[in-house]
Amino acid sequence: MSDTDSFIDEVSEEVRRDRLFALMKRYGWIAIALVVLIVGGAAYNEYRKASETAAAQAMGDSIIAALEDDDPQMRQAALAALAPENAGAAAIVGLLNAREQFAAGDAEGARATLQALADSSATPMAYRQVATFKLLGLQAGVLPAEERRAGYQTLIGKNAQLRLLAEEQLALIDIEEGATDAALQTLQAIVSDEESTVGLRRRASQLIVSLGGELNAPNTQAAASGDDEAASD
Repeated sequence: MSDTDSFIDEVSEEVRRDRLFALMKRYGWIAIALVVLIVGGAAYNEYRKASETAAAQAMGDSIIAALEDDDPQMRQAALAALAPENAGAAAIVGLLNAREQFAAGDAEGARATLQALADSSATPMAYRQVATFKLLGLQAGVLPAEERRAGYQTLIGKNAQLRLLAEEQLALIDIEEGATDAALQTLQAIVSDEESTVGLRRRASQLIVSLGGELNAPNTQAAASGDDEAASD
């Protein structure tokens, strides 16, 4: 019985092996194609990442080179000659271009550039918000205080630094309108906010003192540490 069982097992094993070889001959190309696709996809992904990194570095170098000229009009012309390949780079170039337009005395052109960035759906949201913030700053003598206030309030969101800068501008509008208590309350909140930068805390602290307000102990310590850091710089 054992010899018969062994023989049957050997035959069964041969049958299974023959079937496996037959399946490999019939469908093996699929496995090979999958391996080729996986390896090829990984290689293409690495190539794409390397190409994007190289393009970003090249664009950064071009922007730096464009800003090296001492003449704002020449810097603006150099920026206008750039051809960014993605929306983020285009937004950065646009923001820099608006700055150079303003530096060259073309405030209206700067406002138009910023407005176009803020209104464009192709511009990433973070850059649209920055463009809106800068545009509101250039409209201080054009828009009524309430319209500027409404504009800054729309920027108070998840972006901590932009939120704090918008709150600083809201405090300045309060000062402009004679609402000293409201301005002091906003400025005290800025100084106490853990996400405030040293420079922002220093400006808010100076405004509080100039308005006749008093800094509490933690705020005084933060302002003093900011002044010490500035002195060390």
